Amino acid sequence: MVAERQPRPPRGEPIFNMPAVVVALIALCAGVHLMRTVLFTAAQDAEFFVRAAFVPARYSGRYLIDLYAFTTPITYSFLHGSWLHLGVNMIWLAAFGSPLAARLGAVRFLAFWVVTSIAAVALHYVLHANDLAPLVGASGAISGMMGAAARFGFQIDRSGPQPAFRGRPLPVAAVVRSRAVMTFLAVWMIVNVATGLIGFGPGVSDQIAWEAHIGGFFAGFFVIGWFDRRDGPSSLMPRT
Repeated sequence: MVAERQPRPPRGEPIFNMPAVVVALIALCAGVHLMRTVLFTAAQDAEFFVRAAFVPARYSGRYLIDLYAFTTPITYSFLHGSWLHLGVNMIWLAAFGSPLAARLGAVRFLAFWVVTSIAAVALHYVLHANDLAPLVGASGAISGMMGAAARFGFQIDRSGPQPAFRGRPLPVAAVVRSRAVMTFLAVWMIVNVATGLIGFGPGVSDQIAWEAHIGGFFAGFFVIGWFDRRDGPSSLMPRT
């Protein structure tokens, strides 16, 4: 007699259904901050900060250009000023980065992160070329992901193993005609400028680099077509 094999119960949906590259970036940002706050002395942290954060005045001509001048436009995006700063950014990264990474794939997504991070500090530098205040945080790259999301009309396909943005990037004119997308973008822009100019409120010393956010956003909005997969299945075509 042969016992019949019982069918296995269907597996439940994972709680955190994020692409591996997004999980890796969250772990990297959290690991860097943990290392700075737990393992480093104050002197070591200050030295590390100078070598990894983006300082606009480094490029003003008053200082020697060293190796770190070429790496900080990227490495700054893995540093954060506080656990709150880190936590807020990682939540947004999970929300906007996951469907974008599922759409682009790990390599394209990392390249997108690099390009939007550089674009964010580029605009910040244009407006604050002689500033000695260091700029840190993944907000520029995450703002780029929001810009890319706007080009997809925030439409997400959930039929695959991981949710991904659906359809080809919309023409700019179509984005402008979308009331829902433009409302989101207007609110996002107002909040960024307001918090950058007024801050979070009394007792909060961290400055919000709203210029970097806008630089990253517009980079992601306009260059997403460079990174998007051209061979996606027809099921990803936008609905009319």
